[in-house]
Amino acid sequence: MAEPNLKKINDVTWEIPKEGAMKVPGKIFVSEKLMEVIKEDNSIQQVKNVACMPGILKNAFAMPDMHMGYGFSIGGVAAFDMDEGIITPGGIGFDINCGVRLLASGLKKEEVAPKIDELLDQMFKRVPCGVGRDSDIRLDDKDLDNVMVKGAKWAVENNYGNEDDVVHCESNGKLDWAKPGKVSQKARARGRKQLGTLGAGNHFLEIQYVDEIYMPEVAQKFGIKEKGQVVIMIHCGSRGFGHQVCSDYLRRMEDEYAELVAKLPEKDLAYAPFKSELGQDYYGAMACAANYAWANRHIIGHNVRKSFERVFGEKAALKTVYDVCHNIAKEEEHNIDGEKKKVIVHRKGATRCFPAGHPEVPEAYREVGHPVIIPGSMGTASYVLVGTPETLDIAFGSTAHGAGRVMSRKQANQEFRGEQVKKELESKNIKLKSASWRGVSEEAPQVYKDIDEVIRVTEKAGISKAVARLRPMGVIKG
Repeated sequence: MAEPNLKKINDVTWEIPKEGAMKVPGKIFVSEKLMEVIKEDNSIQQVKNVACMPGILKNAFAMPDMHMGYGFSIGGVAAFDMDEGIITPGGIGFDINCGVRLLASGLKKEEVAPKIDELLDQMFKRVPCGVGRDSDIRLDDKDLDNVMVKGAKWAVENNYGNEDDVVHCESNGKLDWAKPGKVSQKARARGRKQLGTLGAGNHFLEIQYVDEIYMPEVAQKFGIKEKGQVVIMIHCGSRGFGHQVCSDYLRRMEDEYAELVAKLPEKDLAYAPFKSELGQDYYGAMACAANYAWANRHIIGHNVRKSFERVFGEKAALKTVYDVCHNIAKEEEHNIDGEKKKVIVHRKGATRCFPAGHPEVPEAYREVGHPVIIPGSMGTASYVLVGTPETLDIAFGSTAHGAGRVMSRKQANQEFRGEQVKKELESKNIKLKSASWRGVSEEAPQVYKDIDEVIRVTEKAGISKAVARLRPMGVIKG
């Protein structure tokens, strides 16, 4: 593989100079240590490819967890002009609005540890996990349309969770431009059976404890009150429903804009002009999948709460800290060349980190900025962060979404055995429950980058700051 042309700006920021068909430079946030990993895949070239797309503004970005993806690299961020720009499923992802919800309990590590097996059993019973697992919830056409339009609000109206959960979600748990009429029957058939399920792959439920607090005043605002406090992290998205929406529109864009696609450096970047009928159809269908994902995490959160109540009674008192999404595109206002401009921002395996004072930060967090939730692997730490005042100017208020893979699932299955991974985790007092051994081997801690290095780079780049570090006690995998 040819050595990429890179210009080092500082210890953690690199520019990919504009050349050839690139309309803007690329910019990536990695250390020398992380650079050695990403040079082994095609993710730097993918950043260059994104920089060639019509209407792109400022830079094509990639976050510290970057690695090769479909179209965009994972960790990819790009903003496009509303009139001359595009929308591309490859810049959003198949699992539309895959995201993370964090719940804080009133329990301490010492109270939960003796009952961790019972608690995992309860959660495993209430939250269907694994490939092909269906939900106990059955949606008719009207219900499914309402989920697509109302998102997490539908869940509250149907006695899952509460309004406080909703106001602690990005975008209050729904996008307003959903168009159920633009979703295929095939996608509907898949979505009808999967609401409230975890799925497989990198999705998980994790019982954690607060290991370290770096910004006590901000942590208090987030409901993270002390070391040893038990929290629960939920990572999942729109399941087969979102996957089918993405697949449907990729095919349509490849057919309708075949000549444009033929000129692309990578056909996985198939797109439609944002203002075109097809572009707006996809945008409306994407919003349906995003809303479905919020309802999905909301119902899972409700069932986690019920599991804790069954084991610990009312003193568990789980409260939603925040629900933040990645794999999404949104219209946002940003400063471009000194002027406020509405743009369509794609975040693919990247998440918002809007700072204090931003109008889209929930009122409860407006003084400090909203929580950013970045999982590690099931054997390492996860982090809660907050956006910096500079983050909007650096990369459209965007940051990493996880540790980032260094190994394919195929390779992971060749190198690791699920039983051995479980044994190694239990030697660290981390209990594991999974629907399949394959799901465990694919997600072995060694297949991910060093989360502590990802966070160090994130902070040094000025994108966001660490508020607290969390450590796993018990994990459920699909």
